[in-house]
Amino acid sequence: MTEINFSDFVNAMPTEDKNTVALRVTVLGGGSFGTAIANTAARNGCDTTLWIRDAKTAQEINEKHVNTRYLPDFKLDKNLKVSSDIEQAVRDKDLILVTIPSHSFRSVLQKIKPFITAQAVISLTKGIEVDSFKFMSEIIREELPQVPYGVLSGPNLAKEIVAGMPAGTVVASHSERVRFAVQKALHSALFRVFASDDVHGVELGGALKNIYAVAMGMAAAHKVGENTRSMILTRALAEMSRFAVKLGANPLTFLGLSGVGDLFATCTSPLSRNYQIGFALGQGKTLEQAIKDLGQTAEGINTIIQVRKRAIELDVYMPITNALYEVIFEHAPPLNIALSLMKNGHRSDVEFVLPHRDV
Repeated sequence: MTEINFSDFVNAMPTEDKNTVALRVTVLGGGSFGTAIANTAARNGCDTTLWIRDAKTAQEINEKHVNTRYLPDFKLDKNLKVSSDIEQAVRDKDLILVTIPSHSFRSVLQKIKPFITAQAVISLTKGIEVDSFKFMSEIIREELPQVPYGVLSGPNLAKEIVAGMPAGTVVASHSERVRFAVQKALHSALFRVFASDDVHGVELGGALKNIYAVAMGMAAAHKVGENTRSMILTRALAEMSRFAVKLGANPLTFLGLSGVGDLFATCTSPLSRNYQIGFALGQGKTLEQAIKDLGQTAEGINTIIQVRKRAIELDVYMPITNALYEVIFEHAPPLNIALSLMKNGHRSDVEFVLPHRDV
């Protein structure tokens, strides 16, 4: 990897005063979210390439402008290019947006490393690496230590984005130029891109909410009442922020789109993959059956395992996560999730407001 000259892609961006060369964007990962984001960039006039592994599928999307596996009901922008050649997709681009599942994230970064020159790399993956407890921004720093980087997260259900329904998201980076570049690439009248410098907080919000989407899917399958759903949602937010602050995040980040916004969308929408997994489990299906029926990656299951382990190590009180683990992997009754919320009644309603009490 050659030394990064970040100004190369900054100078290529359109400005308010003049239009220069279109921003060159590549999205790695042709699932529903990757396709939706690539389509958004193409609609915005970016020179956009979507990279997917399978050459036959890439050719089909180029010809039909439809991702028949993940978004069969939507016509994609005719200017969106799809490639299975990773060097062609990455070389000489400005922004690399990575939507690869967490278990393959590192290996894909290793593949693109020889072709990285002046690109910025942005993670859109809401997950945690198995066993290492590494977040995607940490993997970027390890594998591509010289690149400017960031993360993008928010209440972003792919089908709604590609359908053109108004939505918002957050790009977090320590670099103002990276934040600006992502906003230029993706911001539109129907898709608002906010900015943050709390990379870890935004990333944690995106990963942790998947846990509670599984819980809410289970709750829906068991037809719990609105009171119970509301309690799960608000206690989930407390649990998320409690864990995140222990890891150095800003608790206020969880009041934004990447926190409560993403939590609400993922926990209340049947379009959410993690909600669907939870619903299937609540109907009595095995985990293997639920994953097979979904046909896509649901990051929440791995996140439950990883976060529970880390919470025990850090002594962080996470009753929902712990109860979910027991239900899914130790065959405890689903009622345990609701019962876990009824313990320790002297805790404060809003985290960090009252002094902590271990009762």
